Amino acid sequence: MSGRAKLTVFAALATLLTSWSLSPLVESQAWLLQAALLLAVQSAVGAGARRVPLARSLTVGAQLLVSLLLLALLFAGKVESTGSGPLAYFVTDFGSLFAQGVHDVGEYAIPAPLTDGIQLLLVSGVLLIGLLVDLLAVTARTAAAAGLPLLALYSVAAGLSGGGDASWFSFLLAGCGYLMLLLSEGRDRLAQWGRVFGSSPRGRGAADSGISSGNVRATAPVRFGRRIGAMALGLALAVPAVLPALDDGLLGGPKDGEGAGGSGGTISAVNPLVSLQSNLNAQDNRVVLRYRTDSPQQGDQYLRILALDEFNGSKWEASGRALTDVPQQMPVPPGLGEQVRLGSTEVTTNITASDGYTQRYLPMPYPATSVEIGGKWRFEPVGRTLVGDQLGRDKYQTVQGAEYKVRSLLLKPTAQQLQKAPAPDPAIREEYTKIPDTLPPVVAETARQVTQGTKDDYSRAVKLQDFFAVSGGFRYDTQTASGTGPQAVARFLADKEGFCIHFAFSMAAMSRTLGIPARVAVGFTPGEKQQDGVVNVSMRDAHAWPELYFQGVGWTRFEPTPRSGLNVPDYSRTQAPAPSVSAPAPLPSQGAVQPAPAPSASAECPPALKKLGECGTTAPQQSAAGDGPSVTTVLGWAAVVVAVLGLPLLPLLWRSRVRARRLGTGEVPAAWRELGDAAWDVGVAPDEALSPRGAAVRVVDLGRLEPDAAAAVHRVAGAVERALYAPPGAEVSYAGLADDVLAARAGLLSATGRPARLRALLLPRSATRISWAVTARRSALASAASARLTALRLRLPLRGRG
Repeated sequence: MSGRAKLTVFAALATLLTSWSLSPLVESQAWLLQAALLLAVQSAVGAGARRVPLARSLTVGAQLLVSLLLLALLFAGKVESTGSGPLAYFVTDFGSLFAQGVHDVGEYAIPAPLTDGIQLLLVSGVLLIGLLVDLLAVTARTAAAAGLPLLALYSVAAGLSGGGDASWFSFLLAGCGYLMLLLSEGRDRLAQWGRVFGSSPRGRGAADSGISSGNVRATAPVRFGRRIGAMALGLALAVPAVLPALDDGLLGGPKDGEGAGGSGGTISAVNPLVSLQSNLNAQDNRVVLRYRTDSPQQGDQYLRILALDEFNGSKWEASGRALTDVPQQMPVPPGLGEQVRLGSTEVTTNITASDGYTQRYLPMPYPATSVEIGGKWRFEPVGRTLVGDQLGRDKYQTVQGAEYKVRSLLLKPTAQQLQKAPAPDPAIREEYTKIPDTLPPVVAETARQVTQGTKDDYSRAVKLQDFFAVSGGFRYDTQTASGTGPQAVARFLADKEGFCIHFAFSMAAMSRTLGIPARVAVGFTPGEKQQDGVVNVSMRDAHAWPELYFQGVGWTRFEPTPRSGLNVPDYSRTQAPAPSVSAPAPLPSQGAVQPAPAPSASAECPPALKKLGECGTTAPQQSAAGDGPSVTTVLGWAAVVVAVLGLPLLPLLWRSRVRARRLGTGEVPAAWRELGDAAWDVGVAPDEALSPRGAAVRVVDLGRLEPDAAAAVHRVAGAVERALYAPPGAEVSYAGLADDVLAARAGLLSATGRPARLRALLLPRSATRISWAVTARRSALASAASARLTALRLRLPLRGRG
């Protein structure tokens, strides 16, 4: 095996060993095998292209093209196609899968499930790093610089995984791979100069030591590589220590459930704001839950995940609570009175979670009375939440693929019961009406203005709900910056646009300023019922809503978000509602959405309910065409596809242009050079030591030319001899010079087999002249710069002269 071939192998091996540092980020390491196979193919393509040889740019282009085609073949059909033909796949489907991977990275906790999108990101990232390492170490022959992309890959992986014992093993693998790459390059460089038995002592020249200057220069790259290697390894140790550990999502967020052990433990805060907004803006609408229920009001079947009950002025979050074992029969919900409980109905819901949904908190209707589920779960009594228990080191029970049954109460409080509710328990009021000193005064002032003239907490709550959903002029927009901090609520009240998080957080905060116990619930809206009776809950059904406490009823849902399809509870309506469908309409796909419901055909529908979209037919949603990629995106992807598909044709186009330019001049030397390159393309390498007549005989013999083509070659050679030896001013060219060159080229191509002919057309050997020209130009520029520096030093005055 040649030295360059060994260098290619070690470059791929160094990339693969460094890629092991990404393994803690996902649950399965199946992607490593795919990455290794594709990396091997990419390296083999580079080795073949360098053996041709091709120019460096063409070598990298060939590797990139083959890698893209392999990725397209590997991940074809992973997403539901939105069009037909290869263009639709490259522009829409492949891009959607990549976007899905970016979305999954921000959603899942470490270790994340190996979804198709995340797998695409991992494999393509390893191939990109492998391409850079191969370019620097093998193509450009600077293996020391190849440590920079390897360092970037290891640093990102170590920073995201947060270190740990496994990081030392990953660092050891990455360091060994890089050192083997440096050693391979050093041996290859020394082999080009012969075996070195010694070096010149310090202070002595090469002539004194008896060793040629070539041997002395041969050791310099090795020393240079060792220095860069030591610096890169040192940075690899220092950078992960400086990077913060990102514990929850792959790209940030606090670690949920920290400290939730098998005995006791607590449930800690999770801020769902960022993930909620990303779910609502998701390009794909993946189904995460499916359920069947016997509830007579499926439109009220919200699936609650978590209650955020602590407000510090900057954000809402769940306070730390003690966990207990999951009881067979859950206790009576706090604050629920006998009268409301007797009027309720117990419903049963059978839920199935998708394999890609890895939430630790169990989505279920509120209030649940019992849960049947396998696995290790813990119960938080105050929020009535089930949270996955710790299974091992950094591994917790999740909802992924779970099938469970929940029995819950369908509460039916009336407006009169809520209006006549007694004062809440003092402990409840004290805990759930806390507001920080940093809350802007405008929040409490707005709450008092909106509820002016009301006499009870229920009327104040309905006034706040109508303020946000009907009369306040607010607009639903999922693209609004979510924002945190003490001024977030004040900015929302001023700008009057946001999504469910803003409405829920603001109404809960304003309720607390009025002395009404309030918190925020996070979960899913009821979803969309299918023809077979199964209800699908997708990522864009993610929602947040305020829960207000009323003694005798308990925690009660309100709906201030002005969005089409949300079911406003009967007890919170100011007037009698018109009949509405049980299943809510699907969420809008993305962007700013302000529902504009069409007028109801019924004269009995109140104007307030028309604004909420609770009666009559809602305005039609945007057409499906609006959900597709924009014109700019399509044109951009089309340009990329055209560039990628046209890359193999670049050598052919270059040779055609050069041939036309040479033959268009009518000059004999240019025509002779074109004939030589045409013979070179089919494997007859040029021999500058031969005379024109001898070179013509060699081309005819090695090219196995027919008589007509051979005669054309000899005519061109005769013209070259006349140009070399004819007196000045003599006519050496002739009318059929270009035709003879083309006839000779056609004869050379026809005498070869189909593979050699395709090689001559698509990967011509004469393209090496590009590399020669670039090298000559670079040397000329370096010489000119050196000459100018020398002249500048000579013109500078010398100190102390005279």
